[in-house]
Amino acid sequence: MGRASGLPSSEAKDGEKLLPGHIYVAPGNHHMTMRRGEAGIVLGLDQNEPENFCRPSVDPMFRSVAGLYGARTLAVILTGMGHDGLRGARDLVGTGATLIAQDEASSVVWGMPGAVATAGLCSAVTPLSEIPDIIIKSLRGNP
Repeated sequence: MGRASGLPSSEAKDGEKLLPGHIYVAPGNHHMTMRRGEAGIVLGLDQNEPENFCRPSVDPMFRSVAGLYGARTLAVILTGMGHDGLRGARDLVGTGATLIAQDEASSVVWGMPGAVATAGLCSAVTPLSEIPDIIIKSLRGNP
């Protein structure tokens, strides 16, 4: 991801301060969340029970982000199996967050993006190649 985006990336560490412009990847067998810490927003890692048969699951992350950032959130669901992310996406959208999903044609597996798309939670369901432009426009205030 770092090479493709040109942004620094690393496997997340528990308690690590969230830095702007940095990509964090959840380590295997750990859910990743965000919380307020003394140093600002920090990452949390845990080995709580799997959700949606997954650990890591994106639902704990989405729930934590919904509580911290609410409507200021832009979340993207990319290709993946099952319905992981659906519950957390409902929480996000309920706060006014924006959700984008990769379309079926460009997905290897349309399980995760398909679940949020068919639930009517997405502001856009689009090919993978168009997602970066949508993100940039949204960040510039031109959705």
